Amino acid sequence: MASQPGERGFDAGKRIRGRKRHLLVDTLGLILGVKVHSAGIQDRDGAKLLEPFLLFYGWLQVVFVDGGYAGKFLDWLANLPRHRHLRGEVVKKIHTDRFEVLPMRWVVERTFAWLGNFRRLSKDYEMKTEHSEAMIYIASGSLLARRLAKS
Repeated sequence: MASQPGERGFDAGKRIRGRKRHLLVDTLGLILGVKVHSAGIQDRDGAKLLEPFLLFYGWLQVVFVDGGYAGKFLDWLANLPRHRHLRGEVVKKIHTDRFEVLPMRWVVERTFAWLGNFRRLSKDYEMKTEHSEAMIYIASGSLLARRLAKS
């Protein structure tokens, strides 16, 4: 929403006005780290803001990314100062005439869909990016509590 106050930007390539969200999730879609920033920052640079989470979780071995992160981001990822080597794998699109689910890419897309079910995350209501990140963590905790209550 352009009339909302706070940090906003414009990405001419994607034609997005507002903010972008970067999530670091595990293979179950549970959130390990979140970063919200202005849409004016490129995706590759925005993903580098997740560096503290990549360093904190020492058990991470592979980071799956889409084609927009190929190139210098993968080199940056491989050179992070860690005890174990962290590698990035690009999940490439399959060019066919029919719809196909891309392996490992649907995990983060599914997490974004889960978050979109929360009213405060369906649109960008928050003034500060830190508040948006906090709302994502709260929604993630709610999802996790619901899963635990079912079992």
